[in-house]
Amino acid sequence: MKTVETQTKRQLNGVPFDPELTPGARNAVRVCLRIQPSEKVTVITDEVSLEIAAAIARELDEVSCRYTPWVLEDVAQRPLTDLPQAICEDLETSQVSIFAVQAQMNELKSRMQMTDIVNRRKIRHAHMVNINKQIMLEGMRADFQKVDRLSAKVVERVRVAKQIRAKTAAGTDLTADLNPNYRWLKTSGIISPEKWGNLPGGEIFTTPGEVNGTFVIDGVVGDYLCAKFGDLKQNPLTIQVKGNRVVEAHSSNQELEEDFWKYTHTDENSDRVGEFAIGTNIELKDVIGQILQDEKYPGVHIAFGNPYGAHTGAEWFSSTHIDVVGRNFDIWVDQEQIMRGGMFLIEA
Repeated sequence: MKTVETQTKRQLNGVPFDPELTPGARNAVRVCLRIQPSEKVTVITDEVSLEIAAAIARELDEVSCRYTPWVLEDVAQRPLTDLPQAICEDLETSQVSIFAVQAQMNELKSRMQMTDIVNRRKIRHAHMVNINKQIMLEGMRADFQKVDRLSAKVVERVRVAKQIRAKTAAGTDLTADLNPNYRWLKTSGIISPEKWGNLPGGEIFTTPGEVNGTFVIDGVVGDYLCAKFGDLKQNPLTIQVKGNRVVEAHSSNQELEEDFWKYTHTDENSDRVGEFAIGTNIELKDVIGQILQDEKYPGVHIAFGNPYGAHTGAEWFSSTHIDVVGRNFDIWVDQEQIMRGGMFLIEA
């Protein structure tokens, strides 16, 4: 095992990277994760993401912390059926972890195995699935302290609300009745031991009580379908949600429609709304076709499948989780409008 560790660390340190990646990497290490010299970090990456991982490793070197890098292809075959045992064992001894990897089909199980360890050990974890250079140059350069201030104001309002309504000019008209027994989470990019977060950050979310209505997905769909279909502005997917379940899906792109329907019917809860979220990263100007960043774009997104019950309090489970994102929302929290045309009416 020592040979593998040495090999992967040498790869990260030896990989040249665009210096333009440095501000985003520094934001991740110093602002979002606030890594200290006394801490140990697990860095998980893959061959596609090596340049970004190298930029992050440079920042870890600057902090003078101890870290163990893992390049997935060096320790397992892709797509992963399970998270490699050596990485599991390494996570057990770390205070911080960074996951900068391109998702492949059917790898969600391995990521859930990783976040199970993260949740149990309260590791400060940066989840950077499908991170790329564009995201590093845009979303990862955000002022996350500003995003956090706005997120705190929005989550304060929704935590006492009974209902949220979201509409768009494209045809979305969605109502979420909220369950007071389910917690709202703030993942603004400032990552704490209580809740790991995606980077770039900028969202608040809960498991809804019940969602009903129409959602026109003219942004993106998540997981591996995002890389396959990208920005859906020209070919939206329109779904109908009734009693918290997706009951219809229609698109001029037949393959998108069929893939989405198949994904959301993997298990008995794959078609169930497990997440209702509001993106709060006000420094993002538009959807770019990358779910990691686009779900933070100001507006509403929902996800079908796994409700992250360890955090929200939901007591059901799904083996899948797929986000769907739209554009240019109007949002009402109870009777108060907090967003018009994609712009928050709340000051950061």
